[in-house]
Amino acid sequence: MRAGCRVDKPNAVIKQASALVHHATRLQRRRWRALVWLYGSPDKARQQAQLLWEEQMWQAPLWVGAEHETPVAPCLPASKARTRLGAEHQLIVLDASGSQGLDPDALGALAGTVSAGGLLVIITPSNWGEQPDPDYARFADYPWRWDSLSAHYLKRLAFQLTGESTIVRWEVDGSLMLPRLSIRDSRAAPFDDADCLTADQARAVNALVKLKRRRPLVITADRGRGKSAALGIACARLLQKSVTQLVVTAPRLSSVESLFARVVALCPEGQRLSSARFELPSGSSLCFLAPDALNEQVDQARLGGSGSYLLVDEAAAIPAAMLAHWLAAFPRIAFATTVHGYEGSGRGFALRFREVLNRTAPQWRELPLDTPVRWSVGDPLEATIQALLLLNAPLPEAQLPEAHASTHCQAASMVLTQTQLAKQRELLAKLFGLLVQSHYRTTPSDLRQLLDGPGTAIRTIIASKEPQAVLVTREEGGFNAALAEQVARGERRPQGHLLAQSLAAHSGSREALTSRWRRVARIAAHPERRREGLGRRLLEEDIANARQQGIALYGATFGAEASLLRFWLALGFAPVRLGISRETATGEYAIMVARALTSEGHAVLTTLRDTFAASLITLLAFELATLPAPIVALLLPSLPRLPLSNAEIQAVDDVAYAHRDPALARTSLQALAREASHWPLGQEAQIAHQQLITWAFQNQPLAKAHGESVRLIRRATQQIIEQRTLFPSSPEG
Repeated sequence: MRAGCRVDKPNAVIKQASALVHHATRLQRRRWRALVWLYGSPDKARQQAQLLWEEQMWQAPLWVGAEHETPVAPCLPASKARTRLGAEHQLIVLDASGSQGLDPDALGALAGTVSAGGLLVIITPSNWGEQPDPDYARFADYPWRWDSLSAHYLKRLAFQLTGESTIVRWEVDGSLMLPRLSIRDSRAAPFDDADCLTADQARAVNALVKLKRRRPLVITADRGRGKSAALGIACARLLQKSVTQLVVTAPRLSSVESLFARVVALCPEGQRLSSARFELPSGSSLCFLAPDALNEQVDQARLGGSGSYLLVDEAAAIPAAMLAHWLAAFPRIAFATTVHGYEGSGRGFALRFREVLNRTAPQWRELPLDTPVRWSVGDPLEATIQALLLLNAPLPEAQLPEAHASTHCQAASMVLTQTQLAKQRELLAKLFGLLVQSHYRTTPSDLRQLLDGPGTAIRTIIASKEPQAVLVTREEGGFNAALAEQVARGERRPQGHLLAQSLAAHSGSREALTSRWRRVARIAAHPERRREGLGRRLLEEDIANARQQGIALYGATFGAEASLLRFWLALGFAPVRLGISRETATGEYAIMVARALTSEGHAVLTTLRDTFAASLITLLAFELATLPAPIVALLLPSLPRLPLSNAEIQAVDDVAYAHRDPALARTSLQALAREASHWPLGQEAQIAHQQLITWAFQNQPLAKAHGESVRLIRRATQQIIEQRTLFPSSPEG
């Protein structure tokens, strides 16, 4: 069938299915894939999709939807779409018309598993976009019902599918519209590497095998560029060159499965001893370690040091502090990350990590992978999915303030409703681009939350039509007393209200639920305009607005990182809760901060602060024993301030300048550390303060040998004492 023609005859559906198979054959010759939009009556649409399913023997076809609505097998619920990562399917039917609705993250994940010559069929009702679908129930916070929310996100998708020239449109009981296929430019850059599929991949492998000391390599790539396979090929060659031990890490073991698969294929003489370890007969080995386990081994000096190698995959999803720690420990190290995709964005990785690299390894090198491996350049499906999900959302242009004009004069601040934002498609893309580059994991579902999430508000600073900073907030709390009591007792768990519910559940504060909150969901500034006060300005304006509306408390939750915590404390926020284990996604402890806006809020905040302070010292000795010392130093001022007594001053002096055992003066040294947290300490004294905190509160030795540890404690105590002219007046003095 010629491209662009309609099939509109008796037995039309059968002929349309046959025409689609022929279209897939034409795609296969170009190593391309396509999206098919099948819309109309859900039952009839499924019947049409079934005809296509049965029209030929597709390779590993997959139907995604509710089991009771699916006419074929195998069937997979959308919630399990990620289990297919690494697999390849020639045909996927994604039923978004039934009781499951459309899961944007599933769409993004599954698109990457469609093989060359394959089709991704999306089934939707004919009125798609006029109302929310059942998948909205996943973010319909109490007391909202999912069917009462707006559907700006779905309307946007329907509009784009209607106008997209690269997709196949297939109407139930109607016509089939096939797009014209352009002529593929089959010319490829020459390369000489039988194990690699593109010149890009060959360059990456060569650079990895030739890693130089203190010259880290940063590999960035979109999905489907063979990044992990390149790491695997390089690992195989390094092992064959008798590199004794290779260590690889990633947020999860499944992320490096294709890496291990390449090593196994290229080193048949070796043996995969477990899912996380491969070994050659010579004894050379490749092992996977999760980030926290790797950190522990580096801290214990069991890994790292001269001659050691470390490969970090999906580095953007790992905290920068961990990456910096490994950068110092491993002389030969490479970081690889996905630029954007269903999992989230790593586009901001180089921007955020660049300062560390420039400071500690100025000869680092960046190598982008542009050429796709699993499909060819110009693939229609990749372009369509990127446009639908804004995976390649553009970063706005930075509008730098002129020297003679203030930022306030040059950039206008404005509040956008979700309806307004949905209508301004170019602005939406740029705002989402800001959010993508500032957060390690921004998923397709986040765009839907931005446009349709209940209680969501957007405030932005715009200069010359280019957004420079954005603040996204959500409303929380306001529960009635009866429900608040049930939640605090653990008998109810209404959806959403992250801050209010967490504080009620862990602090027992019923008032945290009955009070009204505004929570910061995201805040981002253009990377070229950070440290100009744009984020502070947005927050101050929004806090003033919240106070006018009678909001009692303003809060935020984030991974505890020193500079970020320092930012919030400087704005007058107080810590009210700290997670007692590291977050799986970030490797950091989650912290919650709050600021009171009304008298009611002040009463609630006082209780929350007192509860937090009462538990902090005990937690530091046990559950928070590995909380980074810079974070502890910032939290200590939240404890009640108690000037040192004369007895404590004497005990501190005896440790510093006499021979008193520090262990017998621990409480006095704790008191010194608490009081010093209020002093303006110099850089060396700050390090000494953190050493004292680590030992006195968290029971962490400062050295392996006891005598050396005692010497370091004495020296740290001396450095802190030297920072003051005199101790603050004691109660006796």
